[in-house]
Amino acid sequence: MSILQKLETLGLVLPEPPAPGGNYVSVNIRESIAYLAIQFPILNGEFKYQGRLGNDLTTEDGYQAMKMCALNVIAQIHHKVGFERVSGLNHIDAYYQAVENWDEAPKVVNGASDLFVNVLEDKGLHSRAIFGVHKLSRNFSVGLTASFTLLH
Repeated sequence: MSILQKLETLGLVLPEPPAPGGNYVSVNIRESIAYLAIQFPILNGEFKYQGRLGNDLTTEDGYQAMKMCALNVIAQIHHKVGFERVSGLNHIDAYYQAVENWDEAPKVVNGASDLFVNVLEDKGLHSRAIFGVHKLSRNFSVGLTASFTLLH
């Protein structure tokens, strides 16, 4: 089953990949590694899930926001690299902004991890790091970067 078919089975449609918000590229390939610029919860140009987790947004909102970020990662790979070139997902860095005492970041980041494993199967297994930050661009609640190994 192709990646696009798996997405359809999960009830998901691949969005248009968001354009860079500055002087950088969305996907930077160095030898056999593709590095993806931070992806935010943007759906076909519309900003979603803005605010602080634990105040403006729930943990479930954060899960859905991170899932949207992961879907944008997959859209970037589809449009800029091609799934046939992907050996596997290496690592993700997840960023979130929350109120001071909110402490459910692993549950939120599972939104991305679950999507990658469900869609890419073994190629979606990855390591990850989670960073709480004071402020994300455009007041997004979450952001996600990723790196993939490409086939030669």
